[in-house]
Formats: sequence, C-alpha cells, structure tokens
Amino acid sequence: MPIAADASAPNDFDFIIGDWRVKHSRLKERFADCDEWVEFAGLSSTAKILGGWGNLEDNLLDFPDGLFRAVALRSYCRKSQTWSIWWLDGRNPTRLDAPVVGKFTNGLGIFFADDVLNGQAIKVRFIWSVCNENPRWEQAFSNDDGSTWETNWRMEFRRI
Repeated sequence: MPIAADASAPNDFDFIIGDWRVKHSRLKERFADCDEWVEFAGLSSTAKILGGWGNLEDNLLDFPDGLFRAVALRSYCRKSQTWSIWWLDGRNPTRLDAPVVGKFTNGLGIFFADDVLNGQAIKVRFIWSVCNENPRWEQAFSNDDGSTWETNWRMEFRRI
C-alpha cells in the first residue's frame, strides 16, 4: 500500500518521477583536453520517498564494458530550501559520493559539491534542465575552484 505524499512537499523533481530510457554521453578522459565522448544507453526509474520530501532514482547503465546499477538519493531541507543529491554506484556499494546541494530557479536546477578525483580537490556541478518533456542532466568538474568547468557527463531522458 503506497503512503500518501505530504501536500506541502516540494515539487521540484516531480518531472523525473516515473520510468525513462536514458541516452548517456560521457567524456572519455577528465582534465586531459579530451573531446572524445562515449555514448551508451540506460534505464532509470524514480519514485517519491519521505512523503514527497525526497526521491529515489534506480539506474541501470549499459557501459561499454558492462552493465551496472546505481542509485541517486535526493532529499529536501525545509530550513535551507535546498536539495541534496547523493550517488551510490553499485560497483562500489560501500561509499556514497559527496552530496551536491542546490535548488531550482525557473526550471533550472544547479547543485554543487566539493570532492576529490584521483587525489586532487575538485568542485562538482550538476545541472538539471526541465524546460521540456525530455529532461536533461549534466555533470561538470572544476579543478581551479570553479573558475572553469569541464562538462564530462550528459543524460537525456525519454519517458517510457
């Protein structure tokens, strides 16, 4: 039996609730002046949790070197009026990535985190674009404290 959502819960991520086919484009190398992208398919299914104050996205990614699963967990903080997004990669199931934190303004969600890549401190940026029925997501990294950004992953969603 599904539990009813809280009527006062935010609706920022309602656009992604449901089942999707996903076209992934991932930069082959990061911070290497690389312009070669690898494309692969995936599936994604997102459901509300926490009475609508969060959601859980289950992903099946068909990487060129094999299938794997991953989960995005999102929760909303009433006090800061921001979303936090964690990523759990099924290939490393004991570690959650650093959460990106941000919010939506006029259909554009921008989220940031500090993280480490190959021993180097980086900033991470997610952008959710929801201006049409086919949402888009992109990830970018900065190794110069946010002065420049390298987009390294894009996802285009098509509802099933």
